[in-house]
Formats: sequence, structure tokens, C-alpha cells
Amino acid sequence: MAVARRPGAYVCGIDAAMDVIGGKWKVLILWALHERPCRFGELRRELPGVTEKVLASHLRELEADGVVHREEYDEVPPRVEYSLTPRGVSLNDALAPLGAWGRDHVLAPAREAAAAPR
Repeated sequence: MAVARRPGAYVCGIDAAMDVIGGKWKVLILWALHERPCRFGELRRELPGVTEKVLASHLRELEADGVVHREEYDEVPPRVEYSLTPRGVSLNDALAPLGAWGRDHVLAPAREAAAAPR
């Protein structure tokens, strides 16, 4: 279920979307979950540098926004998997052009500059 953290405070749709994906790790979490559902430890390994506290916090926020689904399995030891909801998949689809822009306008020129003879 989606929960607005700042009801009525958004100026436009981009402002609202940035509230959902804001932060260093959220888009990387979405990218990792786009590949496949992951357990918490798997996500931590996929995102070197993220702390457990920040990852847990971001996952809770993404779940509250209806972007990530948390599935608890009744097993011993307990198992929890995170996956994208249909809303999360549509958010990743919306972020794909932004990723393409970054590859074309930031990563490619940086690689070209590094490969250029000095």
C-alpha cells in the first residue's frame, strides 16, 4: 500500500517521484530487484558500500510506497525475499531512459576521455 510521506507538499510529478527514489541507494535497489527477487544478504552483496541500517530503511520506505514487496516464508531458518511490485516494475521502466541518458552523456564521454592518447 502506498503511503505519501508529504501529502499536499508536491509541486509536480517529478517532485513526487523523486521523493520515492531519492537517496543514494534506492535506484540501485530497484535495479538489483529488476534482475530477480533477492534476500537481504544478496542485496547487500549486490550493493557494495551500503550499510545494513540504510538498506533496511530504504527497503521499508520502498515497501511503504508500494514499489517493493517483502515476502516472509514460514521456514526454519526464516527466509525473507524482496521483489518488485507492478508499480516497481513501472518505476524501473520510467527510469530506463534516465539510465540510457547517463550511459550516453556521462559514462561514454568519461570512457572516451580515459582511452584517449595523452
